[in-house]
Amino acid sequence: MTARVLVYTRTADYRHDSIAAAVDAVRGLGGFTVDHTEDPTALEAPLDGYEAVVFLSTSGEVLTPAGRTRLAAYVEAGGGFAGVHAAACTEYDWPYYGELLGARFARHPAYQPGRVLTEDRDHPATRALPARWDFSDEWYDFRVSPRGRVRVLAVADETSYTGGGMGADHPLVWCRDQGAGRVFYTALGHAAEAYADPDFRAHLRGGIAWAARLADQ
Repeated sequence: MTARVLVYTRTADYRHDSIAAAVDAVRGLGGFTVDHTEDPTALEAPLDGYEAVVFLSTSGEVLTPAGRTRLAAYVEAGGGFAGVHAAACTEYDWPYYGELLGARFARHPAYQPGRVLTEDRDHPATRALPARWDFSDEWYDFRVSPRGRVRVLAVADETSYTGGGMGADHPLVWCRDQGAGRVFYTALGHAAEAYADPDFRAHLRGGIAWAARLADQ
């Protein structure tokens, strides 16, 4: 059977112009089929048929109470969850979600070129990346660093751009276990151009595949 992934892009706050390009990119990654929705009732239905659920630049409160219960039970029972970019700006009123993701968005400087430092290259999301990866993004700051609660895969080099607010240790990409499930998050992916970048697509595919248990390490 072909692996299936549910991509959820509902927004109740800021909406990224890149969402359409992002969904197309995830559909084209290969290795799994994609169902895409912005309907919150889709998260109220059984999720057992999916290897992973991907929150792709969601924002604000995007789940119903029943959807929250369903998603939490799915991950705790072994389902995969991947968050991309503004997934960290989502479900602020649900404490479990903040724990699930590992950190919550605080602020970002202007979109600009910068540098990603790949800290852990033994993971499918970072295995194909250079040790120093030049990229353009919004370089999210988080309310609290997730280090110590997650496996940090890559950090932002704040000396490579202006306006960073977390200092020398600025986690940007990480993964963790939640119950029997796997969670992956990348803060990258603001602009549509990112989803045409081969390195970013490999990064995204590796992260989703790991969360879905289609790749290991």
